[in-house]
Amino acid sequence: MKKIQIGVMGSMADTKLKQTSISLAKELGSEIAKKGALLVFGYEGDFNSLPEIAALAAEKEGGQTLAFLWGDNKKIAKDLSSIRIRTGQIRGGGRELPLVLSCDVLICIGGGSGTLTEIAIAYQANIPIVVLANSGGWSQKLAGKFLDARKRVKITAARSAKEAVNIAIKLASSVL
Repeated sequence: MKKIQIGVMGSMADTKLKQTSISLAKELGSEIAKKGALLVFGYEGDFNSLPEIAALAAEKEGGQTLAFLWGDNKKIAKDLSSIRIRTGQIRGGGRELPLVLSCDVLICIGGGSGTLTEIAIAYQANIPIVVLANSGGWSQKLAGKFLDARKRVKITAARSAKEAVNIAIKLASSVL
């Protein structure tokens, strides 16, 4: 059986992460690992992020992670044992396309403009999207909505990390 690839997208530390969001990201990573899914995320290297926090939690739980790096970043994160993809592309533009298209489903937590870009790419590619509706940012703003009148993918709201992962696995399984 194919391992489900769950993309975790969300806020970076430059947006002043809240402790509640950090705890939610840790729980999300742990739940993804417990379900045996691969956690896919964009590694920043110069800022901490909720996806990176989730990846660390997944690895602590024994899970596997796949990190997409921006630019020619060859810096190896000392804390992560992720498989790394060096995209050579810029953050905030190029890297997001291969990152999102490598996912069977997205789970978004909080999020600024980068997360919105990733949501739009998933929407255009008909990749299911789950958001933690209580996490702020674009996740909260888009919960339960479509991005446009085409109604390609309804953005599914979840209230907890466990619920988000269960929904994500169900959605991914239905399209695999």
